[in-house]
Amino acid sequence: MSDAGAEGLTIDAASLPRTMFGYRGLTWWATAGFMLIEGTTLAVLLVCYVYLRRSFTEWPPAPVPLPDLLVPSINLAVLLVTILPMAFARRAAHALDLRGVRLFLSIAVLLSVVAVVLRGFEFDALNVRWDQYAYGSVAWILVGMHATLLVVDLVESAVITTMMFRRDVEQKHYTDVEESALYQFFLSLTWVPVYAMVYLGPRVF
Repeated sequence: MSDAGAEGLTIDAASLPRTMFGYRGLTWWATAGFMLIEGTTLAVLLVCYVYLRRSFTEWPPAPVPLPDLLVPSINLAVLLVTILPMAFARRAAHALDLRGVRLFLSIAVLLSVVAVVLRGFEFDALNVRWDQYAYGSVAWILVGMHATLLVVDLVESAVITTMMFRRDVEQKHYTDVEESALYQFFLSLTWVPVYAMVYLGPRVF
């Protein structure tokens, strides 16, 4: 209902919902914007990787060995598996199911800790120093860029999980869970092309 008075048009927003899920929420757009920026950054780095590869007859340049696959492949699996508890946490958040949110967020955080620890070993799996050839620099920066996103996501998810274990959980906190899940989906899926380029690419082209 609107009321045109001497001071201008006023709107009564009391009947509007205070919590909105999905694209109707302002913070959803902030998360989407962040994903767009970070996704573009990773895409530019992948293009740089391909450009540098075309400048070398050997990739990686001799005598650098091929990157190891064991730890990176395990971490890829961990990141993809993390999508499941976050998807269940998102569904529980929509249902305002506090118990479900707590359970699935806790599982997702534990998996994220594993992913961050394994990422540290992935640098060693590259079998090259960051300052050894252009190959080493671009490989390290690709893995490192995504690593920073992993750490940020872990901190954010841990903070949201801690909030959900407080007694004064508000309805607006459930939207934080949904946006955290959305970012986790982005984080896990964007690692697939980076993993393929950095660890499988030298074996293919």
